[in-house]
Amino acid sequence: MCCQYLLYETSVYIDSDISLQTHITDTVRSCFAALRQIWSVRCCLPQHALLTLIHAIVVSKVDYCCSVLAGASGHLLDRLQSILNSAARLIFSARRSEHITPLLRDLHWLRVLELILFHLCVLAYRCLNGSAPPYLAESICRTADVEGRRHLRSSATMTAMRC
Repeated sequence: MCCQYLLYETSVYIDSDISLQTHITDTVRSCFAALRQIWSVRCCLPQHALLTLIHAIVVSKVDYCCSVLAGASGHLLDRLQSILNSAARLIFSARRSEHITPLLRDLHWLRVLELILFHLCVLAYRCLNGSAPPYLAESICRTADVEGRRHLRSSATMTAMRC
């Protein structure tokens, strides 16, 4: 078995029309190539080792810089979701006709759109709490700090209200 897929480029390809189609096509191609190689040795591995291998090689590629995919078309995001679906089916030895939602839930994996939103929310949280790089934190302004807006008493605190 060749180990060339273990070392992959960590870059994001941006098209001239900023659709990120090249980046997603390259990610899908390399992930499915890795899944095919893992599929050939799946019966030799226990499920926890298979899960670790898939998470390290495949899921990490989907997860890498996924926040730049915000605003990408649904078709492109569906192509990335197909990688996670195939990886989950490989881990559980599930057929293609089986529902994928219970498998993703058992693995505690988010869907691609949810993953993008999660990464954006974490980035915004870090910007507001001072743990993000200064060039990012300076570009975010709370609406409570904007002149000419009405202010609520709760806007002076950083605590979240519980309903």
